Amino acid sequence: TWEIIDRSESSFDDDQKETGILEVTVCRMFRKRKLAWQEAPTKTCCGRTSHLVELRPDWRLSPSKQCEPKAQVRPPFPFSLLPVDCQLHVFSFLSEVEKCTAALVCADWSKLIRSPRLWRVADFMRLGPVQSGMEEVRVSIREFERWKEWVHQYAYHLMSRGASLLVLRASFDLGDQKTKWTDFLLQFLGNIHCGELKELELRWTLTHMKPHTFRPSGGMARICLARNDQFTGFQTLFERLACSSPKLTKMKLPFDWSEHSVAVLTQFQQLQVLELNYFWVFKAVPPETMQKLVKALPNLQCLILQVLVPVKDLGVSYLLESQSLEHLDVSQSRGLVFGYLDLPALKELRIKKTIRGIIMSYRTRHALQSRCSCLYDLMRKGTPNLQTFNNHQVLPLWQEKTYPELEEILMQSCYCIKHTDTWLL
Repeated sequence: TWEIIDRSESSFDDDQKETGILEVTVCRMFRKRKLAWQEAPTKTCCGRTSHLVELRPDWRLSPSKQCEPKAQVRPPFPFSLLPVDCQLHVFSFLSEVEKCTAALVCADWSKLIRSPRLWRVADFMRLGPVQSGMEEVRVSIREFERWKEWVHQYAYHLMSRGASLLVLRASFDLGDQKTKWTDFLLQFLGNIHCGELKELELRWTLTHMKPHTFRPSGGMARICLARNDQFTGFQTLFERLACSSPKLTKMKLPFDWSEHSVAVLTQFQQLQVLELNYFWVFKAVPPETMQKLVKALPNLQCLILQVLVPVKDLGVSYLLESQSLEHLDVSQSRGLVFGYLDLPALKELRIKKTIRGIIMSYRTRHALQSRCSCLYDLMRKGTPNLQTFNNHQVLPLWQEKTYPELEEILMQSCYCIKHTDTWLL
């Protein structure tokens, strides 16, 4: 019995020793872990702080301070506190559809979206809300009526907002007496602000969409009457634009080259880019009219001409004078021959010789070509700062003598005897 008691007491003492050692070990581990936690913010691993700091930034605070209410985060800057000009500038980056969607957000936004400064473009050359401009599309009568309804709704949408336009693009046959596009455009211009209009593209001889039942007028007499109606509608509309949009800087349209139209066109003194396409193949362009027009536009920098010289006017030479013109493109013209050039600021010239296939005798051809001045001589005297000729970078000494590449280009663009080796004109 005493042996059993002695053994139990010894085992009890051993258990107490083991328990004491375990407590010491646990205390040491806890102390090491506590030291590790205190050093955690200063130690980094691969450039990152301890997970404890990331998960609990306030772990060092006492429990009383952790229970204090946190400071409220400032709300984002409200859009309505921006100046009106800044709000309009933000909205100006939206498309037309996005602007209409933004107008549904609240009454304040709806009022801002109706500002005339946000409606700067009127593009009637789109064939609808989705399709974009093409030359001409034949559709059914129903689709044509739907397109006409879209055009009128689009115009009403812009007029109701008092749009202040910078760009106007339209393609309507002004000679169409059934749809009366001339009256439509005049009414549209009268209900918007176009005093700041900068860019105009007006194709007044063509309507993009036409029904399948449309048939062009037969006979030369009817064609002449239709052209006369187009011409009359264009002059009426052009006069309105000259009065309401004197700040135009870019213009693209078919041109009839009549004295009245040239006089109206010269009123746009701020024009910098001008593209004139031919109105009718039988309409001649007097040389003095072209010279007067180009000379009367002091700020003109880019001129693109599409002139079709009738066969009866073969041998007629044209003169161009401008102190500001830098880009001249007449590559789409036919039979246009220059007799004098005074373009000291010109940097780029594009011109192309067109052979019509007219067979002439040697004497007749020689008589016509003897009237044509050599284009190289005209360029040497009249375009001293020329850099590009038909997409070719001319050499620095091109004015002193020609070289093979330049001669090859002259064979494709000059009508003189030296650079023509064919019996055809």
